[in-house]
Amino acid sequence: MSLNRSEKEAVVSDVTALAAKAQTLVMAEYRGITVADMTKLRTDARSKGVTLSVLKNTLARRAVAGSAFEVAGDQMTGPLIYGFSVDPVAAAKVVADFAKTNDKLVIRGGVYGGKSLDVAGVKQLANIPSKDVLLAQLCGLLMSPISRTAVVLSALAKKKEEPAAEPAAAAA
Repeated sequence: MSLNRSEKEAVVSDVTALAAKAQTLVMAEYRGITVADMTKLRTDARSKGVTLSVLKNTLARRAVAGSAFEVAGDQMTGPLIYGFSVDPVAAAKVVADFAKTNDKLVIRGGVYGGKSLDVAGVKQLANIPSKDVLLAQLCGLLMSPISRTAVVLSALAKKKEEPAAEPAAAAA
């Protein structure tokens, strides 16, 4: 079913608004995926803050024109699903994780930071831990010297208490 002009303008404006907020765009070919699998992918994406859209490529090119995602215009061919996310890693992670379990979803490329990514680049981006994990690792690194110092001081305190207890036991 084709869209009339006003519907096309609405789609372009919606995608332009998505692109203005997003940091990452991931494109994947979805040829041959069942409706149930696509629904599962969309549900997973929605829960992680990723917006997935199946768009006509000409409308997608118009929507990203003038944005950081314009560099992907030459990759927009064939039946593609577009994943936009505010979190720099979320879109790549959702699509790459789904592609591991479903071989019919083929990652075509993406854009991050105004730079075009190939398939390997999208997979590398997907392997970066999430912001929460990185913050937890940073806290662990900051706490490590403090906890080591506490362990050493505790061992020293126990060592000082032990010799004092031994002579008292020998005298009794």
